[in-house]
Amino acid sequence: MSLSSPPAFNFSVLPSNLIPGDANPPWMSKGDNAWQLVAATLVGLQSVPGLIILYGGAVKKKWAVNSAFMVLYAFACVLLCWVCWGYRMSFGEKLIPIWGKVDVALEQDYLFQKAFLGMFPNATMVFFQFVFAAITLVLIAGALLGRMNFYAWMLFVPLWLTFSYTFGAYTIWSSNGWLSVNGIIDYSGGYVIHLSSGVAGFTAAYWVGPRSTKDRERFPPNNILLMLAGAGLLWMGWSGFNGGDPYAANIDASLAVLNTHVAAATSLLTWLILDVIFFGKPSVIGAVQGMITGLVAITPAAGVVQGWAAIAIGLCSGSIPWFTMMVVHKKSELLQKVDDTMAVFHTHAVAGCLGGLLTGLFAHPRLCYLFYGYYNKYYGLFYGLHDGQAHKGLRQMGLQLIGILFIVVVNVVMTSLICLLVQLIVPLRMSEEDMEIGDEAAHGEEAYAIWGQGDRLEKSAGFSDTAVGAAKSSFNTSRSQVEMV
Repeated sequence: MSLSSPPAFNFSVLPSNLIPGDANPPWMSKGDNAWQLVAATLVGLQSVPGLIILYGGAVKKKWAVNSAFMVLYAFACVLLCWVCWGYRMSFGEKLIPIWGKVDVALEQDYLFQKAFLGMFPNATMVFFQFVFAAITLVLIAGALLGRMNFYAWMLFVPLWLTFSYTFGAYTIWSSNGWLSVNGIIDYSGGYVIHLSSGVAGFTAAYWVGPRSTKDRERFPPNNILLMLAGAGLLWMGWSGFNGGDPYAANIDASLAVLNTHVAAATSLLTWLILDVIFFGKPSVIGAVQGMITGLVAITPAAGVVQGWAAIAIGLCSGSIPWFTMMVVHKKSELLQKVDDTMAVFHTHAVAGCLGGLLTGLFAHPRLCYLFYGYYNKYYGLFYGLHDGQAHKGLRQMGLQLIGILFIVVVNVVMTSLICLLVQLIVPLRMSEEDMEIGDEAAHGEEAYAIWGQGDRLEKSAGFSDTAVGAAKSSFNTSRSQVEMV
């Protein structure tokens, strides 16, 4: 009997919307590609406008513009650097086990090829991974609000992306990375994004120095409702943050989204209860902190743990970072010395570290198989002890600890070197005089300038041009007298 090749598939029997074409290659899933683009957009909205609004509302009024602008600049700068060299250094060909080769992600031929994972093109993957890289820099900005020289920030962003972020991303997320190959679990960025940003932000805050004494002593949010709007965008955007990392619109993505919100809600309520017990009042700002720590802690575990584990992670993330922020911070000379404006160290470094360790404890072998595609390679310690595979669970915990150590060392060293280099070019912090003024000195703009510019008077009904001019003149004279006093 002669052997012959199997007959070619007859695509004409498919519905017209599924027939491959030049813009729809056979390897691409329209559903997966659509979900991945939506997930990427959700993550992008966490930064722009999410953290723009959160930072802008959470800081003192005189820093609202500067804080928001640091986010907007970082988002734009990271995108350009990402397509020119950052993406290929993070996910391209191996240069060394912890770093990829420099190359661009701009050519049509490359962008239309199948991504290294998933059933969608490189163009989708480049955009999806960009929004993760961007939010990492945006989170670092949170530690530096209220005093960093904006020109120094303009230099810091591309340097840190190139010489710090790409190391973590390649080592832990690239299919050829050292820790990735060995089996570390970081489902969606507990290490690569949150632990990195928390450690880097704290390190950079050390080198930049503290805010002015007046700002450190009293730094009230200028608009709590605006801050809550930003926090809401951050929370809802996390559906894309964790739901997009299976690189498919599948059951694991659904589990990751549900676990994410369960952990965040549990953490928020835990933090709130602790505030009520120990301080006597439910704090809105505290609730936002608890929400963030829950989202951060579930991130490395979202699609590889069961629902009860998501609740356990939320309980831990709502209590342990609360303890480090409210108790340990006040007793530690180092933590007191370093001025971390938005408490990024506690909400991202501590919570990210906690999430990574709890992932090593609660990771379910079956769920890890659904995500990674390997049997018995990824094993949470809890299930290892239960199944008589303690050595696999202990190995997983060891890898999670090595990942923490790697990220901490890389970020402390590289962030310090970058700050020292930037300091040779421009001052890292604003002058004392400019810090006293804030936005007006840094950008020549104010967040809330309507009354100060006399716009209300100009728009008032019944005022003639002469009356408006006289009123403005009187207002400016009175303001000058007050300033002289």
